[in-house]
Amino acid sequence: MAIKTPEQYYESLKDLHPTAYILGEKVDKPNEHPLIKHMTAAVAETYKMENDPEGRKFLVAKSDLTGEEVSRFVKFYKGPDDLIAKVRMLKFLSQNIGGCYMRCTGMDAINAVGIETYNCDKKNKTEYWPRLLEFIKMIQKNDFVLFSGVTDVKGDRMLRPSEQKDPDMYLHIVDRNKEGIVVRGAKIHQTGSMCAHWALVVPTREMIVNKDKHVDDTDYAVCFAVPNDAKGLIHVYGRGTLEAQPLQDCDLGNAKFSKASPMVIFDDVFVPWDKVFLCGEVEYAGRMVRNFGNYHRHSHGGCKCGVGDVLIGAAATAAEYSGTANVSHIKNKYAEMLKVTEAIYGCSIAASVESTETPSGIFTVDPVLSNTSKLYEGKELAEVIRMMVEIAGGMTTDLPSDKDFANPEIGPMLLKYLKGVEGVDTMDRVRIFRLVEKLAFESRDIVSNIHGAGSPETHRMTILNNANIEAKKKLAKKLAGIKV
Repeated sequence: MAIKTPEQYYESLKDLHPTAYILGEKVDKPNEHPLIKHMTAAVAETYKMENDPEGRKFLVAKSDLTGEEVSRFVKFYKGPDDLIAKVRMLKFLSQNIGGCYMRCTGMDAINAVGIETYNCDKKNKTEYWPRLLEFIKMIQKNDFVLFSGVTDVKGDRMLRPSEQKDPDMYLHIVDRNKEGIVVRGAKIHQTGSMCAHWALVVPTREMIVNKDKHVDDTDYAVCFAVPNDAKGLIHVYGRGTLEAQPLQDCDLGNAKFSKASPMVIFDDVFVPWDKVFLCGEVEYAGRMVRNFGNYHRHSHGGCKCGVGDVLIGAAATAAEYSGTANVSHIKNKYAEMLKVTEAIYGCSIAASVESTETPSGIFTVDPVLSNTSKLYEGKELAEVIRMMVEIAGGMTTDLPSDKDFANPEIGPMLLKYLKGVEGVDTMDRVRIFRLVEKLAFESRDIVSNIHGAGSPETHRMTILNNANIEAKKKLAKKLAGIKV
């Protein structure tokens, strides 16, 4: 079963029994909860697309490990073509889902981890790389959903992991024995964790050992995989805006799909050695997360461009339904919106073309171009959203509920007074305003646009660390006639 159907995905979730809490209540079947089921539906849509003739072109590829057809979400990036295909796949999915489908985090993590487990084995004679390959073969065979546990809660940001008053502010090893390790800590912003089969946990930052300064982050340099329902693994729903709509099952905006990003607590979780991919080798911790960050910023260039197409489409439809589609200043705004979304996409495509091969055979994206894409998204996509709201108008908010429209006493009056141009059903006009509201005010997406795959300052630092400013100075001096 290298490729699952949506039905098989939903059926596979019945075999999982994660410990999950939503709004203070312990929930037995979290993926069926009103606040989670639309995220689950978005993941299920990826399986639908894997089996769709058009979607297969984007989502299905041949595994270099098994020779079988597998989902791109569980495949290594073996060249520029794989990286270009990834960006195009994510754009395609976002155009059809209108938001997050969460499988890209696991995809980026297996590649980031793969590069450094290979490097670590070569230097230290460890056995992480073959363990990882066996794990990925299992994930590919079953077409499992994998989420990446990257972002720790971090406590005092001015202190290193081993300097924290509470050592659990960063996930770390609390015990080692002949069977495996025991870990404790918490990861936050874990998009789709309740809809996944497995977690692949990655260090969140550089780790060091400096005996002179009494700093020893050895136990924090850890990478491993655990099933979604491992003993001691606790998923806690993270709140966002627009929650009343799914709880009341009305006024959804996006009629089928949404996003959820829980916090995941590791309360003394046992990990067998065959699922441990880094255990104390501090020099590889920062490399892993840097690789992941570059890959995931590269992914954003595909998914956020796809969402950008939906933003533009929603604005244009709202204008059409209100009779302002041909107003010149509105058309000009479409060009400004496209300028941003296509630049985000173009930088990620370019980062794929300029990728380089690592000793593992996995290709890594150009860090300057991938981070440029993400910086552009973090600042300029907000302007695209603002222009969408400006075009759509004030009815983006304050509309009566679907339940009011269904009320026989006031429904007919609402249909009368909220009508737009002739020939457009009033409820269709309301639906597009609801979508604009969802796209503009979903807090998880607003923050993800800025902080997804790391903070904007991290993006700037990565660009500067990989851009040769001295070489650029020499170019300028040469042209100015200055001896170099």
